[in-house]
Amino acid sequence: MFSSRLWQLFLDSFPKILLPGLTATIPLTIISFSLALVIAVVAALVQFANIQGLKQIARFYIWIFRGTPLLVQLFVVFFGLSRIGIVLDPFPAAVIVFSLNEGAYCAETIRAALESVPKGQLEAGLCAGLSYLQTIFRIVLPQAMRTAFPPLSNSLISMVKDTSLAANITVTEMFMVTQRIVARTYEPLLLYLEVGLIYLIFSTVLTKLQAVGEKKLGSYGQKGV
Repeated sequence: MFSSRLWQLFLDSFPKILLPGLTATIPLTIISFSLALVIAVVAALVQFANIQGLKQIARFYIWIFRGTPLLVQLFVVFFGLSRIGIVLDPFPAAVIVFSLNEGAYCAETIRAALESVPKGQLEAGLCAGLSYLQTIFRIVLPQAMRTAFPPLSNSLISMVKDTSLAANITVTEMFMVTQRIVARTYEPLLLYLEVGLIYLIFSTVLTKLQAVGEKKLGSYGQKGV
């Protein structure tokens, strides 16, 4: 059982940890994931269209960012680039790395979803007089995104937890705040469990939203039958 002092520490530190979660962790996740989706759609479409040259560049990008640790990527961008005169603030550096890293994973998810759409859909759009791009963005991509929604949602939930790595490049998000409180109070067990609880709360909310989204998309698909 926790002593009264520990319970008081828990209550006092909860808002101190939650606030940077709302002002740093969540914004970092939303901005990075939004940019990652843009990158992923472009990389997936380039591969799906089999545009030589650009396809090889997309594959190389995906290979690099899926094959190296996220923490190493953070260090290279934040600490490494400063050696060649490119100095970035911690938050923008984290956004760049998380966007590129997550974009590589999401690109493969979206590419697989695009390839799961029957080829007849593309042919039907072209036969109806639509251009290739119109067919992709009006017919093929919306169907692919419905298929990709669950794994993309899982990626978003994972990113919320991965943002804790940003503390290593001095982003003042809730894990770094927790570390500072631990350094003052010498209560690592309680405080790390507490920040874990807050991450769990964030992930649970996103999981509930994912379930709602999947239900709505499922209903939409049934109406279209």
